[in-house]
Amino acid sequence: MIEPNHPTLPITRQCALVDISRSAFYGGPRIESAETLALMRAVDAQFMETPWYGSRQMASHLRRKRHSVGRKRVRRLMARMGLAAIYQRPKTTVRHPQHRVWPYLLRGLVVDRPDQVWCADITYIPMRRGFLYLVAIVDWFSRRVLAWRLSNTMDADFCLTPCRKR
Repeated sequence: MIEPNHPTLPITRQCALVDISRSAFYGGPRIESAETLALMRAVDAQFMETPWYGSRQMASHLRRKRHSVGRKRVRRLMARMGLAAIYQRPKTTVRHPQHRVWPYLLRGLVVDRPDQVWCADITYIPMRRGFLYLVAIVDWFSRRVLAWRLSNTMDADFCLTPCRKR
């Protein structure tokens, strides 16, 4: 597709036209070593048995099997193979189908003073055994956290308590 000795089009322009980088043209495909391929087979075999293993657990497992490997290498190989640990994530954005969807009232509003617009944000913090939920009330203009609260459950009372304290 690309002619290195083209009389008028330089290689840079030819690569841009076919939408590839120059390094892809000059470098060519990289061939993995036999050791890396064996390691990838071991990762794949173990992932089929324990799909909840992330890079840390996988690296520990491979070291127990006498492979000399670090977590960063395992993470790179798992990403290259398209493997990601399967574990339960919190369902924070599931809305009830019968609840009303409210219109966005701040479109086009210029926020130019403190206490003009506040927002509430809920996020989760992964812990060793489950999650902690954090709710924060933030002033949009100053970006200050006005109130916050941590909880191990995400119920309505938990979300309303910072508002009552204010």
